[in-house]
Amino acid sequence: MKKTILIVLAVVFLSIGAGAKVYDATGFGIRPDGITLNTRSIQSAIDLISSRGGGVLEFPAGKYLSGSIFLKTGVEVRLLEGAVLLGSTNPYDYESVENNYGFILSKDQKDISVTGKGTIDGQGFTLATNFVIQVHMGVREDALRHDRTSSRPKLFYLRECDGILIDGVKLKDAGEWTLVCDQCEHLTISGIDMDSKNYWNNDGIDIVDCRHVLIKDSHIDASDDALCLKSHSKDHLCEDIEIRNCRARSSASAIKFGTVSRGGFKDIRIINNRVYDTYRSAITIASVDGAEIENVVVDSLYATNTGNAIFLRTGERWHGGKRGYLRNILISNVRVEVPATKADAGYSYEGPIEDLPRNISPAGIVGIPEIPIENVTLRNVEIVYPGGGDSGYAFRGTTPEELESVPEMKDYYPEFSQFKELPAWGLYIRHAKGITLEGVRLVAAIEDYRPAIVTDDVSKLKIKDISIVEPSNGKKKEIIKYKTK
Repeated sequence: MKKTILIVLAVVFLSIGAGAKVYDATGFGIRPDGITLNTRSIQSAIDLISSRGGGVLEFPAGKYLSGSIFLKTGVEVRLLEGAVLLGSTNPYDYESVENNYGFILSKDQKDISVTGKGTIDGQGFTLATNFVIQVHMGVREDALRHDRTSSRPKLFYLRECDGILIDGVKLKDAGEWTLVCDQCEHLTISGIDMDSKNYWNNDGIDIVDCRHVLIKDSHIDASDDALCLKSHSKDHLCEDIEIRNCRARSSASAIKFGTVSRGGFKDIRIINNRVYDTYRSAITIASVDGAEIENVVVDSLYATNTGNAIFLRTGERWHGGKRGYLRNILISNVRVEVPATKADAGYSYEGPIEDLPRNISPAGIVGIPEIPIENVTLRNVEIVYPGGGDSGYAFRGTTPEELESVPEMKDYYPEFSQFKELPAWGLYIRHAKGITLEGVRLVAAIEDYRPAIVTDDVSKLKIKDISIVEPSNGKKKEIIKYKTK
């Protein structure tokens, strides 16, 4: 994000907070007992403050039970330390925006904010359980099946809003996705602490077709994708977005573009972030639904105990006749440690055991013939693997016939493990052009039957200062280039 935009946005919010009138929530009959349903009282307070030109609705310490709340223009909801905004566990206490049910909702509003040292607790496990009970009673349908009802409320769903600040608060236990901003502009998420891993599909932060976004200094612990950029509309895109100084853990992917990827992702910066105990990839960038992805910088990413390092992918899943692209990607100053064991073992909702048999998967830059991945640079990247790939458990060789046998899977959901066994232990590149590997270091703790790097149908490949460390007898060729220039 351009510095001028960030400075202007910060000044706007500082001026709102400094000069705004502060209203004590309890003065509106809002009770902090954790029992009284305060939905109407809280909404009346927000509506009144907005009608008077804006201000701060301040919640002192206590527990405030409520159903859906709609944020309105010019209103800041401030949760003081010890204040807990509790989501009702009754499914009928929730409303929707654009068919998205949620606890904190807003549409087409300006200059809205949620701040403070308090907590927003969706009580999502109990809420989701109550939805499932209704499914089993025949009252509700379960379109997603397997007790993952699609109408569960998100903790936040903000749509087409301009000027959003979410700062300092703790977010926990969403009914479904946790914090969703859809087609919004001028958004800052700062200093939040999120713990949302108590049910299926608990995404962390979902930025959907938004522009001018800064996410910084936050901790995200989610059972599904933690920091996720999505593009649901072919007519919109995610643009001018920066994710900086965050920590993320997920039983899916930590930082992800997609999976729904219809419009595009442009001018994205992911700087100085940490990933841990993550089941899938530290970073996934996928264009499988027609998205145009370009000008992405990932710098200073450090990941420990993560199932996969990097996965770049194109495909043709829900493209609707629109052919996207993935190009101009710089990934630099990255270190990832991949374990031999399941990285999210022991968490509440682990990622599924799937796509077996396969040995530990390599990082991947995997296009399709119709949409090759273009102009990707990996610079100063170190990936440490456990090694130990066993040809008796799963095997993929490097003869032309064996390399050609790797399935294309153009219309599949994109995951690094979808191909099952791949012919490299460190890095696999297929259907790509303009790939630069500079200062890349691949380390295997013990010997693997596969070579470190395999390229297939790659043009304009540049390799400089590659380091491959693997205990072996020295006879194995570590770089295999097939149909590569």
